[in-house]
Amino acid sequence: MTRIDFYVLASEQLRDADLFACRLAEKAYRSGLRVLVAVDDKARQEQLDQLLWSFREDSFLPHAPQNAEQSAAVEVNCGEDPGTHHGLLINLCSDVPGWFSRFERLAEIVVQRPESLARSRSRFSHFRDRGYPLQSHKIK
Repeated sequence: MTRIDFYVLASEQLRDADLFACRLAEKAYRSGLRVLVAVDDKARQEQLDQLLWSFREDSFLPHAPQNAEQSAAVEVNCGEDPGTHHGLLINLCSDVPGWFSRFERLAEIVVQRPESLARSRSRFSHFRDRGYPLQSHKIK
C-alpha cells in the first residue's frame, strides 16, 4: 500500500513548493528511488525541468520530461501514464493522479494558501478513510 507523506511548508509561495520538490527528488534519488514529479501542464513541466538544473549550484540531478527519448532517475510528468515508475511520486498537480497507488510513496506538498490547505485537508481525509498510511511533516 502506498505510503503518503504531506509536507506542510510555512511559505505561501508556489515557487517554494517547487524548490522543496527538487530537494525531495534529490534526496530520494540519492537513496536509490526513481522519482516521478507530476504537474498539471506542459508549461509547468518545462518550468520544473529548468528548476531541476539550477535549484542548487553544487548538485546534479539527472532528470528529463517523461516520455523523452530516454528515461532518467527523475522524470517530470504532465498527465501521461507513469509507465514503469513505482518509487516516489511527488504530486504538484491540482488533483491526485488516478494511478498514484502504483507507487511505494506519494509526497503531497502543501503551501499556506487557502486553496492548497483546503485541497490537502480533503485529500488527507480521503486517504485516511481508505486506510493509507499517512504522515505529516511541518517544514520551516
